[in-house]
Amino acid sequence: MADLVYPPVIGLCRTAFFALGMKFSVTGAEHIPREGPAVLAINHVSYLDFIFAGLAAQPSKRLVRFMAKDGVFKDRIGGPLMRGMHHIPVDRDAGTASFRTAMTALKGGEVVGIFPEATISRSFTVKELKSGAVRLAQASRTPLVPVALWGGQRMFTKGHPKNLTSRGRHILIAVGEPIPAPKGADGDELTDTLRSRLQELLEDLQRRTPEQPKHGEDAWWHPAHLGGSAPTPEQAAAMDAADREARA
Repeated sequence: MADLVYPPVIGLCRTAFFALGMKFSVTGAEHIPREGPAVLAINHVSYLDFIFAGLAAQPSKRLVRFMAKDGVFKDRIGGPLMRGMHHIPVDRDAGTASFRTAMTALKGGEVVGIFPEATISRSFTVKELKSGAVRLAQASRTPLVPVALWGGQRMFTKGHPKNLTSRGRHILIAVGEPIPAPKGADGDELTDTLRSRLQELLEDLQRRTPEQPKHGEDAWWHPAHLGGSAPTPEQAAAMDAADREARA
């Protein structure tokens, strides 16, 4: 598969990160295999997560093919870029086609990235997960690798104005040990295990980021159980339900 678009996009992103003085911390990158297929299951806190998750695979010299909602592929600017980087469109009303495309990529030795929460978590905790990541790993007999991201929510997330110009932001990325996903294992149990691993990785990042809430600050960008003022998981679920009702 020829990659004429992906490397220049990575270079452009790196230049922008350098210009903004962004500080990156990546731990556990050795868990992403240097060759052969893998499924990366990633938490979702910002609209920039696919960029940061891709950086986790750079030490292994891998390009991640992300599964993303098909609306992004219809964008006048984003669409050609997404197709040029061979990402995988997902139609939520007809998911079989995207599953097959992802399986083909895995059988071809690619790394596939998926956000099993499906939407951004307003509470900045790990929501209930869809089963797609586990099913892909089981069907393809592929390592299931949890990846936690933190920091992008301060730049561009759901329900808050985007801020892409502030300097010195910290982006923390943690790659966990692969979770065995044999074909005959219980999918629900594996999905619960994946969620627990992601929450552990995420909370570790949240506790050690230099960007901690200050006394009296409206820290909407930090989870409530760690001293921030983000919605609780229950409040976030109610907000998501209201959004779905409004769209319907």
